[in-house]
Amino acid sequence: MSPAPAATPTALTAVRALWGTTLLLAPRRLLHTAGHPPTRAAVAVLRVLGARHIGQAAVTADAPLRPALRWGAAVDALHAATGLALAAASPRWRRAALLDAAVASGFAVTGLGARPRHRDTAGAAPRSRR
Repeated sequence: MSPAPAATPTALTAVRALWGTTLLLAPRRLLHTAGHPPTRAAVAVLRVLGARHIGQAAVTADAPLRPALRWGAAVDALHAATGLALAAASPRWRRAALLDAAVASGFAVTGLGARPRHRDTAGAAPRSRR
């Protein structure tokens, strides 16, 4: 059995932007699906997280090279860790925090495994050396 192909930064960026947009536009529906009341604070947290994902998608779309992907994966790993800490600390928010940590973990693992595309240098003017 051959290993699964690595995700491309473009695919990762598209999924992240879609997830961020969903968090921004439908936080109440997501909270309801997770079994939580859509309190003002919870809706605000999901919208902030959505804005973070959209911002991160924009950064990795503009600079899809290995360092940007690794920094993004580190941010996602930290996000997953805080979700796990919240799940351990708050039985009330455990389910939502575990779901959020799972999504953040998926982004972290995918970001580390993504193969950055190389900029096309065909036809580019040669760099001058000083």
